[in-house]
Amino acid sequence: MKRRPTDDIAAAARRNFLGHLAALAAAAAAGGAILAVARPAAAAARARGSARIDVREHGASGDGVSDDTAAFQAAIDALPDDGGTVRVPPGAYLIDPTRSVRLRSRMHLAMADGARLLAKANAAPRAYVLLAQEVRDVEISGGRIVGDRDTHLAESGEWGHGIRIRGCVGVTVRDIRISHCWGDGISAGGIMARGRPSRPGRDYLFENVLCTGNRRQGLTIGSSRRVRIRGCEFSDTGGTPPGAGIDIEPDTDVARDVVIEDCLIHGNRGPGISLYKRAAEVTIRKCTIERNRGDGILAVTAIDCVFADNTIRNNGLKGILVRTGSRNVRITGNRFKANDRGRGGKRQVRIADDSVAVGIDADNVFE
Repeated sequence: MKRRPTDDIAAAARRNFLGHLAALAAAAAAGGAILAVARPAAAAARARGSARIDVREHGASGDGVSDDTAAFQAAIDALPDDGGTVRVPPGAYLIDPTRSVRLRSRMHLAMADGARLLAKANAAPRAYVLLAQEVRDVEISGGRIVGDRDTHLAESGEWGHGIRIRGCVGVTVRDIRISHCWGDGISAGGIMARGRPSRPGRDYLFENVLCTGNRRQGLTIGSSRRVRIRGCEFSDTGGTPPGAGIDIEPDTDVARDVVIEDCLIHGNRGPGISLYKRAAEVTIRKCTIERNRGDGILAVTAIDCVFADNTIRNNGLKGILVRTGSRNVRITGNRFKANDRGRGGKRQVRIADDSVAVGIDADNVFE
């Protein structure tokens, strides 16, 4: 199988994880303090049945011209009650994002390396190629999603996403490339419904994902608990603000317990990673964050966060900017180089005066 650009990142993630475990064990044996960084967790096994269905069996053509939305939906709906796997063989499958392929609980959408889901050109401000809403135990893997950014039929809206995840429990997205979406590559969070309290998403895992060339964000994290982002790349986002590689920005409630590790985040028009209000217990560790036009990490009202062991270089604005009432933020073991228009030095990190208990450890390196 052809090696993909993100394979090397994922391999590095595994090596770093093993090294991290060894360091923790050594520190514990010596009676020393252990850095309060959230530990990586093994990929969760999503519960589902053994049934296997091929989308071609339900009429998908994969010729890049015929609309295959209904065939994909028929294959998913044909799964038994205990779920199973829907297979997508190599081919170009035209999907109508205004209708969406709606995923169900206890299913795996398994796309072959040569499978591409192509978003049908549309004028809708809000549309999704794949939609997982209020379901559980879902896995999406393999293949590519190509959005309609280059063929979109209107100029308004910013919510044309490759994958939309709303109010789910237990979702894994792995080994996939998502590009050229009118909005985000992936948008994942909770759900708000009239007459019901807001419900956060829970237990989301993104691993070996490449989101590139999308218009609004590579990845948006909304209202959620326990999100893990590992060995991924988010690059070349831009076209409408914020233009971040990763944007943690809940509309309501809070995003809590988020770990971003061993990721490559580069070339985005906005910040590399943005924590924009209502973000708590976020750990960013062992990432390379470079050549973004905005700040490497922008933290606004961030609470109980750790930024550790990252390489942050050549970003247009600050390496790390902490603003507006942030508190209990630790910055440790990072390497900063030529941020803030290449000025370098300790000015690459800025902490707003109204932030509280923000620690910049002596082991950060400034070049």
